[in-house]
Order: sequence, then structure tokens, then C-alpha cells
Amino acid sequence: MKRIAVLGVLLMMLLIVSACSETGAMTEQNSKPSALAAIATANVKEDISVGETILTGKADNFDMETKTVKLNSGYIMPIYGLGTYSLHGTTCVNAMKAALKNGVRLIDTASYYGNAEEIGEAIHASGVPREEIFVISKLYPNEFHNADAAIQSILQKLDIGYVDMMLLHHPGNGDAEAYKVMEKYVAAGKIRSLGLSNWYIKELPEFLPQVSIKPALVQNEIHPYHQENEVVPFIQSLGITVQGWYPLGGRGYNKELMTEPVLKEIAAAHGKSLAQVILRWNIERGIVVIPGSSNPAHIKENTEIFDFALTDEEMAKIKALDRGEKHDWY
Repeated sequence: MKRIAVLGVLLMMLLIVSACSETGAMTEQNSKPSALAAIATANVKEDISVGETILTGKADNFDMETKTVKLNSGYIMPIYGLGTYSLHGTTCVNAMKAALKNGVRLIDTASYYGNAEEIGEAIHASGVPREEIFVISKLYPNEFHNADAAIQSILQKLDIGYVDMMLLHHPGNGDAEAYKVMEKYVAAGKIRSLGLSNWYIKELPEFLPQVSIKPALVQNEIHPYHQENEVVPFIQSLGITVQGWYPLGGRGYNKELMTEPVLKEIAAAHGKSLAQVILRWNIERGIVVIPGSSNPAHIKENTEIFDFALTDEEMAKIKALDRGEKHDWY
């Protein structure tokens, strides 16, 4: 009986130790956001160690001389461009012409925008060689169920031979399956790089193990009032380039941002506009910018962000403006 009692006590002790160890491991895992990055990268067959350091946004892979970034897909992409949401008809064509005339070589569109024909028209009329222009398009969630037809439609409407990058516009039912269809078009040479829009720390580790080609880009809403100070370095730690939409605050929201006293002070110190300071702030964080505009003067102004740099103190002042204030729902 004594032997049985001793064995019982030992068994209980082992169970307690095991439970404590398991709880400790779970607590440790939850206390280290960088562990998610390691898991995500491991599942796409690329081991990137993030270690124990605090991640910070950086532009280490940006070439400020060529104004480009080398993507993990091997392709070169400009680090500033033109967003075309809400641009249609002759307004879109003229904005495109102004952008290309002023050296813009990155164009962001989407199936949802409904302006692929105008963008293709402007590219053909510009005289700029196709291979010099980097075109991004996107599949909307209501197209995920028939991604093949949606991709073919985009290619046909653009009529520029291939798309440099295709994104999923935001998470939705069947997103991984739609991404796998895009992977087939990469193999066929009709899409060169793949990416995601509106994916965050929670969604990426769940999504990445389901696909074969690692996203080259994640595009999210980023501006001084919504800085994504945890999301941006997390994505960058995965070897994925970050791109910001609504860099100037977005329609109906940029009036306050364009009168922000801190930004006005920094702009005056450099003899620049507030918009140029904001775009430069993004670039220095390693974030590609795609401000939207139909105004030729503004389009030109938005390209003039490479002849000055922000100080560490100025970057810190802008960082202090973060409110976590998102201006769109996704």
C-alpha cells in the first residue's frame, strides 16, 4: 500500500510539473510578438530570425539614389507612385500622363476602382517603355470565388501584357484559394509579384502557411494619425515590403492633417510642404508611398521628396502624433 501511495504522489507531482511547464511556455509565447514572425516565416520555408530585439521601422533596403526597393520576389519597384482610387475617365488619363511626365513609374489600381482601361490607355499614350512602369492591381473579395476570370479581366482591360504585382484587396472568404490562382499566373509570366492589402499581425501568421509564394508587399492605411508602429516593423521583419495608402490622411480627413502645427513647423524648417514632409517621413520608415491626386501641380510636388531628410528629433515629433485613428473600415 505504501508503494502504491508513493507512486501516486510521484504521478501527481509529474502532472503538476508538466502543467506548469506548459502554462509557462504559453505565457512566454504570448509575451513575445516576434515569435509570430518566426512562425510565419518558417511556414513559408524561409528562416528569418528576429531574435529578442525590439523591431523598428527602417528603410535599409531602399535605394535613395535610384528611388527603388528590391522586393523579395527579385523585382525592382519604385518607392513612390500614384494612387488612382476615385480617378476615372479623362481625369484618370490626365493624372496618369502628369505622373509619368514627372517621373512617376509606380501606378496603383484595383479591379474595384474600375479604371483599368484608362490606365492602360495612358501608359500606351505616354511613350514610356512598358518595362519602366510598375503597375499594381488587386482582386476584391467578391472576386475570390472566381479569381481566374477576375485576373483575366484585369489583364484584358489594362492591355499592357502583364501586371507587375497583384494583391488581394483585403481578407475574405476564399482568400488563400484566390492567392493560389494568382500563383499560377506568376508561373505563366502574366503576374510578376504577389502581395496583400489590409493584412495585419493577426492575419499574416494564419495566412502565410497556406500559400507557396511569399507576398512581396503588404499595403495598409498609414499616415501620421494612424502610424501602424507595431504592424510596420512586424511586416518588415518577415522580409516583406510595406506600402501605405491614404498617406496624406484620405479623402475628407486630410484637412486637419494638412494644418497640423508640428508638421507645419517641420515643413517650414526644410522649405517644404506638409505633404512632402509626410511622404518623406514614410520613405524614411521604409514605407512605399502612393498618394492619390488628379492635380498636376500636386502630383509633381509629391515627387520632390528626395532632396531633404528628416532629423531623428523630427521623426520623433511626428511619431508622437499617432492617435491610432483609422480613416477607413478595413
